[in-house]
Amino acid sequence: MLERSGELKGILKTKIEENRDMIIFSKFLATIKTDVPISFDRDALVYKKPNEEILRNIFEELEFKTLINRVFHEKEETTINQTTIQGDLFGFPSKEDIVSETNHNHLKQLSSLEYNYQLIDSIDKRKELIQKLSDTKILSLDTETTGTNPIIAELVGMSFSFIENQAYYVPIPPAREEALKIVEEFRVIFENEHIIKIGQNIKYDMLVFQNYAIEIKGRLFDTMVAHYVIQPELRHGMDYLAEIYLNYRTIHIDELIGPKGKNQKNMRDLLPEEVYLYACEDADITLKLKNILENELKKNEVEDLFYRIEMPLIPVLAYMERNGVRLDTEALKESSEHFRKRIEIIEQDIYQLAGKSFNIVSPKQVGEILFDKLKIIEKAKKTKTGQYTTSEETLENLRYKHPVVEKILEHRGLKKLLSTYIDALPKLINSQTEKIHTSLNQTITATGRLSSSNPNLQNIPIRDEDGKEIRKAFITDDGCLFFSADYSQIELRIMAHLSEDRNMIEAFSNNQDIHIATAAKIYKIDINEVNSDMRRKAKTANFGIIYGISVFGLADRMNVERKEAKELIDGYFETYPQIKEYMEKSIQTAKKQGYVETVFHRKRYLSDINSQNAIVRGYAERNAINAPIQGSAADIIKVAMIRIHERFKIENKKTKMILQVHDELNFSVPIEEKDSIEKIVIEEMEKAYNMQVPLKVDYGWGKNWLEAH
Repeated sequence: MLERSGELKGILKTKIEENRDMIIFSKFLATIKTDVPISFDRDALVYKKPNEEILRNIFEELEFKTLINRVFHEKEETTINQTTIQGDLFGFPSKEDIVSETNHNHLKQLSSLEYNYQLIDSIDKRKELIQKLSDTKILSLDTETTGTNPIIAELVGMSFSFIENQAYYVPIPPAREEALKIVEEFRVIFENEHIIKIGQNIKYDMLVFQNYAIEIKGRLFDTMVAHYVIQPELRHGMDYLAEIYLNYRTIHIDELIGPKGKNQKNMRDLLPEEVYLYACEDADITLKLKNILENELKKNEVEDLFYRIEMPLIPVLAYMERNGVRLDTEALKESSEHFRKRIEIIEQDIYQLAGKSFNIVSPKQVGEILFDKLKIIEKAKKTKTGQYTTSEETLENLRYKHPVVEKILEHRGLKKLLSTYIDALPKLINSQTEKIHTSLNQTITATGRLSSSNPNLQNIPIRDEDGKEIRKAFITDDGCLFFSADYSQIELRIMAHLSEDRNMIEAFSNNQDIHIATAAKIYKIDINEVNSDMRRKAKTANFGIIYGISVFGLADRMNVERKEAKELIDGYFETYPQIKEYMEKSIQTAKKQGYVETVFHRKRYLSDINSQNAIVRGYAERNAINAPIQGSAADIIKVAMIRIHERFKIENKKTKMILQVHDELNFSVPIEEKDSIEKIVIEEMEKAYNMQVPLKVDYGWGKNWLEAH
């Protein structure tokens, strides 16, 4: 048909000739290859009864609760007769035959243990306890408080354990002066640097104790973070860890204060006699988990990562959260008014382009306007309910089909910024400190990057003009300057280091613009001949290809033909041949051992790397390439944060580290410390890890975040 397209007439001829590449590509996708080699092992298909103990442990670790019920149901419910029940495809009882959910009968509970939990409710008992705690080398501690925000939470009680199955609970009265006196009695324990402090999310406890002028000192062991380092993609809550490692069901918080909702009680509403078993159990379980997890850290060869990076980072994060950051509420108020006016103007533009008024925030009405009224494409995608798909991704792909699409995207972007940041941030200001105190989380991302919440500052747009309006509102303390230091192209530098590619190492070592250097080599021209379009394409290639982007993906991102995208990728790997070798080696390593590592040996497990599903496997393969890069960048900035924090303490600096966003650190700096802080920060960031290419830091100063970055 393509060879004889000249014989066709009219629009059919035009469509076929204009979409020649698409037709060839579509045929390739639709062709079923019958010559693919298939490995077939008849013996491997013979049914073998599983090892039930190992299988149960795996199911519990992966939280396959329904499978536990289905596989082991015949052992737990003897009333099921396999000869009379119709099994499903895999021989399991069908859902209709199983009416009960997974139970916890196989889990131990407090009532089944011999324990010694004590309520310490007098001054004599406290003195006796303090003497016991003074003689221990390790101490598990936990706090019961009035809320989840540690900056304002009040102590209801504190629990301790240093021998398994023994724990102590000290209730704290609501009266501030009395509470301070009781907590002060334990200062000698909390600030004893020779006692290792163990906790489950111990950063929270540290922040709460700071409300009582107490600093937790000494080495730390956080069981939540330990499990995160061992198994980053699983859950890390105490209830879950107790089930997996101790075969134990803890007393759940809702058993004390009720389910979430308006009728939920506060821990302060309960008597100490109602709380102490729950609180003691928390400290006891944390101690037991520590005794198991420290061996797991060693077995998984992540001890160094845990003790050198993750544990020293906890006080740094606590310090940053406590510092908080100031907001210019007047600037946000002005931005809010400005955004609302822009939204109103854009709405009128949309109505005019659409030919009628409609609810722009309604996906249903947007779909009807775009695809029924304007008919911007012939066959629009629909959801399972029959409604047109109008997701951001869908509209991005249709951006150039009609001017109204771009306006709708702009409208959505402004509405999101307005509701998520501009109007929301002032409501999060702490009335006591007049700052916002974001929570910095160590155990959320699989790559090792920090995340933030309440508010999430990691997702503030930093490139476009609208994002700048938000950053302008972040200001410093009085008499201070805003200092921002950002790693320059750290992920590309890490790729150069890991791949040992000579050309990329040379470009970085010579302090060249890596995108211009890449363009010059790909297009085989002199560096001085590279124009802005070439640099833009090379930049897209640099940040796309190293993460395994396809020809189709690169063409879509650059808005070019697939032929040009393929030529660019081929030219890229010709320029940087060892990067291609590294990518292939990373995938093979992952297939062989099931995980990849960062430069600090943080592991990213890739369970789907050998999947038979090409899409699932492809996703895992891309992670095999980028996880060591992203994870190494995360580890490096953590090391820098620890070193900077220590330098500030040693040199008695008043400067405060206030924000960490991806590869960027931000500080509130007293004017008199300007020169010394610039030197310390750049020095520690650039020396955080020794690579084959230098780490480079871009930095800036200003009255606010926008001016500094």
